Amino acid sequence: MTRPQALSLSSAAVGGLAAALAIVLAHPFSAGTRTTVLVPRSGSTAFASQVAASASLTPRQIYERDAHGVVSIRATSSGATAGRSESTLGGEQGVARIDTGSGIVLSSAGLIVTNEHVIDGASSITVSLDGESGRTRAATVVGEDRSKDLAVIKVNPAGLTLHPLALGDSSTAQVGDAAYAIGNPFGLNWTLTTGIVSALNRQIKAPDGTPIAHVIQTDAALNPGNSGGPLIDAAGDVIGINSQIVSGSSTASGQGGSSGVGFAISSNTVSSYLQSLSIHV
Repeated sequence: MTRPQALSLSSAAVGGLAAALAIVLAHPFSAGTRTTVLVPRSGSTAFASQVAASASLTPRQIYERDAHGVVSIRATSSGATAGRSESTLGGEQGVARIDTGSGIVLSSAGLIVTNEHVIDGASSITVSLDGESGRTRAATVVGEDRSKDLAVIKVNPAGLTLHPLALGDSSTAQVGDAAYAIGNPFGLNWTLTTGIVSALNRQIKAPDGTPIAHVIQTDAALNPGNSGGPLIDAAGDVIGINSQIVSGSSTASGQGGSSGVGFAISSNTVSSYLQSLSIHV
């Protein structure tokens, strides 16, 4: 029987090739996981600021309310930087690396939270807000912590209409509650998947091996490229950051696929990290 593996939700292109790699829990993180964002439907689709929150929203309302608060992150590592973890990634020393993942808009000032493994070792970071080149901005790192697998980056908000998402209280989540994920799996922008909270108080390992507690387990489909994106409750609030999956299979490119066991760092852990950076949202 094939033994299941825990994987980070990342995809990477090495040396300009679109080769995606799955990361095993023994070496759970690559230089990052990055991908682009979906183009919104044409017409009169409502988004975050236009949909009033209610006690319980439909999946469509969740998407319309929160999709524009999810961005695509593209991180490029220089040859020297990219070579530092090649033993786990299977790449070549000195070859530039491009990784893609997701992020959550925190404020109209341009602050975005994501997984640390999404931007780890990057020499340049760009953020795509809607999949259009005119809406792509360079980003700088405000703070990163490998022991928590969390990072905050910032884009210049000038000329942008940003849609911050609200961090909910993850302590109120219960097993069986509806859970929604929005992200960029395999480069498919603004993808919505649905499920439930499968379990609470799980533990995963951060990039440096430090245990991360109070993790939420979900069966909402998560795949490489979902890293750093939100896990959302029925009220439309973020209750976690999608970070890892367990998978016993992989694609021909080596990426693990969703098996219905995904893990999200709780929003309360995220809030505590933001407070340590003196960021209040």
